[in-house]
Amino acid sequence: MSVLAGVSACSRAATAEEAAFRIDYPLAAARNTRVIALDPEAERIVRSASELTWGQARFYTAVDPGLDLVTMAGERVPLAGEIAESNTVVLVATEGSNAEAVATIGAACKVRGIMTAGLVVTDAQHIHDALAVLRPYARILLVPAEEDDLVELLRATRA
Repeated sequence: MSVLAGVSACSRAATAEEAAFRIDYPLAAARNTRVIALDPEAERIVRSASELTWGQARFYTAVDPGLDLVTMAGERVPLAGEIAESNTVVLVATEGSNAEAVATIGAACKVRGIMTAGLVVTDAQHIHDALAVLRPYARILLVPAEEDDLVELLRATRA
């Protein structure tokens, strides 16, 4: 039996030159994602997602003019403090309300270099209103989104 029997075939086949390109550090930690509902129906969707187990994700509802957020427990917290350590903000809308809050959140994220994504979970009747509010501030838009797309997005980004 070879001395290398316990070593994988890939490890045995790699030359010293190939080994120099091997990634030998663990995956990045969970993202510090903040998920913000922009209207009452979006709050229901966000609240449902918040009940699952997440790494660093936190869930809120936006209130105009956007300087504060409301946690799922009903506590009002300052926007700046909640996104200070964040690297991703996901805005969830089902209609075109809270435009001033979206502008405030979007501007705060832009200044800090925080990636923003928007999910528009709505029917064709309200899609244009929601897009008009989100488009200037979300770098990534998922339209039209299904309710479970939020959970899938959070899983895919290791939230």
